[in-house]
Amino acid sequence: MVDTTNPILKDCTHDNSKLRTWVKSITKDSLEQRAILNACNWAQKIHKSDIDHLIKVTDILAQLGMNTEVLIAGILHEIVEKQPKLINEIEKRFGSKVRDLVDGVAKMRFIEELNDNAHKVINSKFQTERLRKVLLAMTDDVRVILIKLADRLDNMRALRHQSVEKQQRMAHETLDLFAPLANRLGMWQIKWELEDWSLRYLEPQIYKKIAHSLDERRVDREKYIQQVRDKLFLALNNAGVEAEVSGRPKHIYSIWRKMTNKELGFKEVFDVRAVRVIVNTIAECYATLSVVHQQWQPLPSEFDDYINNPKPNNYQSLHTAVIGPDKKIFEVQIRTHEMHRHAEFGVASHWRYKEGNSEYNNNFEQRLEGLRQILQWNDDHGDVNDFLEQFKSDFFEENVYVLSPQGQVIDLPKGSKPLDFAYALHTKLGHRCHGAKINNKRVPLNYTLKSGDVVHILTIKEENPQRYWLTQADHLRTTFARESVKKWFKKQDYKKNISDGRQLLDGLLQRLNINDCKVDSLAEKLNINSVNELFAAIGRGEVSIERIAETFKNKILLIPYVNIEVIADDKMGLLGEISKMISKDKVNILGVNSETDVVKHRANMQFKLEINNFTQLSAVLLKIENLDYVVKVWRK
Repeated sequence: MVDTTNPILKDCTHDNSKLRTWVKSITKDSLEQRAILNACNWAQKIHKSDIDHLIKVTDILAQLGMNTEVLIAGILHEIVEKQPKLINEIEKRFGSKVRDLVDGVAKMRFIEELNDNAHKVINSKFQTERLRKVLLAMTDDVRVILIKLADRLDNMRALRHQSVEKQQRMAHETLDLFAPLANRLGMWQIKWELEDWSLRYLEPQIYKKIAHSLDERRVDREKYIQQVRDKLFLALNNAGVEAEVSGRPKHIYSIWRKMTNKELGFKEVFDVRAVRVIVNTIAECYATLSVVHQQWQPLPSEFDDYINNPKPNNYQSLHTAVIGPDKKIFEVQIRTHEMHRHAEFGVASHWRYKEGNSEYNNNFEQRLEGLRQILQWNDDHGDVNDFLEQFKSDFFEENVYVLSPQGQVIDLPKGSKPLDFAYALHTKLGHRCHGAKINNKRVPLNYTLKSGDVVHILTIKEENPQRYWLTQADHLRTTFARESVKKWFKKQDYKKNISDGRQLLDGLLQRLNINDCKVDSLAEKLNINSVNELFAAIGRGEVSIERIAETFKNKILLIPYVNIEVIADDKMGLLGEISKMISKDKVNILGVNSETDVVKHRANMQFKLEINNFTQLSAVLLKIENLDYVVKVWRK
């Protein structure tokens, strides 16, 4: 656990003897001690004031087990922000690795600026390239992120001395960017503390109330936990399991979130009473689980096996809840020492407990592959504000893990589709995709991938992305896949884009049964210079059909039900298939009428639908029209 009350740190920046004592406490090597002291002395000269914050940041990094290069970078990490020209002097004095770490931390400041002033950032290649360099710095060496997290943690600890406005701004930013980042990297202790400090400044009354409740019940709770610990330790000892049994720290933010999400009172949150058991082997984890369930009645709905099913950041543990003495529920976490190290330190444990002199290994690099995918962004990919939002969603959401037929594991954001998988493997594979099989069964391209799915992409010879991949929101989930499709269409012939765009617009007008559309007025409303530019933008996928359709919503008076007519090639089960697709979109069918022309083999169907809003109407019409056997669909 990262210590917050290291007594050696007090006034050490004003007392050289205390400073030397602190340096000796973080490394026993005399050469490393000298290098760190040199960095401290030089930083004091540059900053012309005390370096208390820098020492505290470096102390956090030392507790995470970081090597001397990272500790020196922690001391120097603010210098380049204040005096950029000193970056070369840092390399001259402390080496290229320290220089790169310090430079990477300085570049990360831009993300905070974007979060603070996203509405002021203009769409320019300079801004996009600058943001890309920030992300490159983050993923080239993940220790850059660790330094930034340590910096943010100490800033949050000292935030009580700042104005209320700054407290709330930084708390929002911490919950928005840094706590999720710590979570993604498995830095649990830092994540929890960042969340607790954020809640303290965003909801001070709630924070104080929960903290007071914890303090108020502390004696009784500790007495109860001690009783449970003693009984469990004895039972494990009798079963021949060597274990450490302790109370688990309580985190106010997680208690508050559970109270909010489940609408519970404080007394109903059972994991304010919790114990943690640390054993030597995985087999002993399950043996311990058996002992726990023999001693107390388990709650089946409250069991999670994160050993067989680790979290995306590789967190592993067994979680169970049982009914203990006095019919009080408490939680038990069970893990090995190695799992505990990872739970405490996350990716930092790869340096803290590394073997030999190698600071990287293949497994570690694979875990960071999800971070690297975001580097595919480039200058052609549009507005930097949109990218920040996509960066937050792509980067921080839970992932799914799917496999290629050859067994390659691909990490994708939750909600991804087969096309996202295809583009993640190779851009040209995505361009040539015309279907997919999941676990050897054909599925539509809007199928939502689940962890464990084996995905086989069906291809054609020539690249042929479809425009509806962009216009229908349920075909592409990831930023990279969507932008790759847009980029492909941008490269196509301008005249073809105009032609395709005209056809798409004409199709929309026919579906909506709108006969008086003035295209020049429509272009003006969308801030597009000319009709041809509007057609080209639609053809390239830059202006979606949904956005165009939205401009017509005032032209159509929606009643609780707008009738639609469908003409399609006749085939067995046609009516049922279309009805099923409509119902799948949660649209209620009030009535159906169907006639078949046996000579032309054409079916004419009228549907009476219960429509909630204009967007729903437009989406249903478009989906029906995209069915292979549908000739025409329109609103009557």
